[in-house]
Amino acid sequence: MFSLKEIFSVTLTLFAVIDILGSIPIIIQIRQREGKINSEKATLVAGLLMFVFLFLGQSILSLFGVDFQSFALAGAIIIFLIGMEMILGIELFRHNPTAASGSIVPLAFPLIVGAGTMTTLLSLRAAYSLPNVLVGILLNLVFVYGVLKSSAWIERKLGKAGEDILRRVFGVILLAIAIKLFKSNF
Repeated sequence: MFSLKEIFSVTLTLFAVIDILGSIPIIIQIRQREGKINSEKATLVAGLLMFVFLFLGQSILSLFGVDFQSFALAGAIIIFLIGMEMILGIELFRHNPTAASGSIVPLAFPLIVGAGTMTTLLSLRAAYSLPNVLVGILLNLVFVYGVLKSSAWIERKLGKAGEDILRRVFGVILLAIAIKLFKSNF
């Protein structure tokens, strides 16, 4: 039933795809724009999206007639735009106080749970037993929550210069990831 090896593999795979540490500059940017990050809400929404997609992802995509390549390309466009925001210091995703907070869009979706995470979940479900995948998801959500909860502390430790450097470096990395997704799905 439970296998530590499988749990470890699932956890590490999701950790690499979610890349919450690489999202720290975006998290800080959202926190500055919104005033705070609702860590609980973002983690709960991300978890809900992961569990729904784990169980219903294939059916949802089929229902809309969307293939994995199209889904991945849509995610690549969003990642590309977020990278451009980070590098150029512009705001493409405007803050609307009456809309869902930045803790949901773009943080919970598509940053934490984007096309890469969703596609990976479907692959993990095919390769590993369901209880081990569920434990791997939960372990990642605990880590995501910890990073989100400590975003103010991380921002203070980085300082303005460190934050600017980190934001631009990860902006370039996001652009590279988006281009890779374009190339592999086009």
